[in-house]
Amino acid sequence: MADDRKGFRVEKDSLGKRRVPYKAYYGIQTLRASENFPISGIRPKRAFIRATALVKLASAEANMSLGLLDRKRGLAIRKAAIEAVSGRFDSEFIVDVYQAGAGTSHNMNANEVIANRANEILGGRRGDYSIVHPNDHVNMSQSTNDTMPTALRIAALISSGGLVIALEALESALRRKSMEFDRVIKSGRTHLQDAVPVRLGQEFGSYASAVRGSIERILGAREGLKKIGLGATAAGTGINTHPRYRDTVLRALSKATDIKGLRKAPDTFEAINSMADFAHFSGTLRCAAIELIRIANDLRLLASGPATGLAEIRLPAVQPGSSIMPGKVNPVMAEMLNMVCFQVMGNDLAVMTAAQAGQLDLNVMLPVINYNILQSVEILSTAVAAFTERCIEGIEADEKKCREFFERSVGLATVLNRIIGYENAAAVAKESARTGRTVKEVVIGRGILTEAEWERLLDPMSVTGPARIRAAKRRA
Repeated sequence: MADDRKGFRVEKDSLGKRRVPYKAYYGIQTLRASENFPISGIRPKRAFIRATALVKLASAEANMSLGLLDRKRGLAIRKAAIEAVSGRFDSEFIVDVYQAGAGTSHNMNANEVIANRANEILGGRRGDYSIVHPNDHVNMSQSTNDTMPTALRIAALISSGGLVIALEALESALRRKSMEFDRVIKSGRTHLQDAVPVRLGQEFGSYASAVRGSIERILGAREGLKKIGLGATAAGTGINTHPRYRDTVLRALSKATDIKGLRKAPDTFEAINSMADFAHFSGTLRCAAIELIRIANDLRLLASGPATGLAEIRLPAVQPGSSIMPGKVNPVMAEMLNMVCFQVMGNDLAVMTAAQAGQLDLNVMLPVINYNILQSVEILSTAVAAFTERCIEGIEADEKKCREFFERSVGLATVLNRIIGYENAAAVAKESARTGRTVKEVVIGRGILTEAEWERLLDPMSVTGPARIRAAKRRA
């Protein structure tokens, strides 16, 4: 390595020499990659940088334990990797997320950053790899082809923990609303038409259950991500590794990440050429997005108006809704959640397409799989948390409006059928539709039921569950 006097150092690789910024922790291969891929300006996610550094840390520990890496170099690499995990070198990861297949550019970015920091720790200079070499020491017993899928597994496992927490908070908030609205009777709607009565609390309870289902699917898919293929190296054969490396590095990785249940992938070849675990995990994010879109859209409908819509609930007013219409307030948190979920669904399509695009012994499309999965986890986590706090927790029910729709709904004829008979119920429904009077007004006006009987027989808890309706004395 040679230095010039203009803030650069000169590094050499198999393609020749290049000037690298003197203060940079990245090296010549990272520089070449940054020049080759000026694509999006998007840098790797923090979670992926952290996970890559954890893989390097575990590999150094394993190589030291097996006597392949001397402790002087190994401890320096270990310290540098820990600093990378902490976020100290995030700005040094400069390669675009759309890069060389398999993630070789990101892997070398990590190898060079950690090597240069390790050299500093040992008294050397950045760019002088005579002490700690990016390939020979930091990348020892590894290949891009096994380290990058492992790093994505770790990143997805760590970051999705936050998503599960956010979804659980949403579920809890919906459960609370379900209890709060448990006795609010309203008209159900199927095909967007009036249907039999339901309680508003039942609707919110169904939303909570849908979120719980999404959580369970994500947790199940996370288990598939715990199959670790480190030691497969370039093609699955384990070339250039110690016979005990896979077991040793798995123990080190489990300790470094504190993730319970990490295990060796049963087949090292499958571990690097199949992206099915990632596609499955992404699919559960898509399913969560589908449920969240449905819930957000329901809330927008239920809050529509307020003067000309359903207006059965009131969403918190978090900001003015129009630049031209004074006093307008829009369901902005639900709209935001919809847009995030649309992006998650698009990301899943990219993951699915990339997962099937591998050939023979390697799927080289990992970088785009990596970015889309981690972006989905990130934006879904933050969106759900904001939606819970700034929308769900402040929802109020308009009980008067709900009861008005309940009493006007022809869906009540189904309830009355068991109380006053089919013929009477049909006649009541027709008169209500013809006159605009509520079903309650028609029934009481005709003398079919008294006010007291109506209140007793059409109690919210009685008309919204099975086998709880009691027949009344029928009056023709």
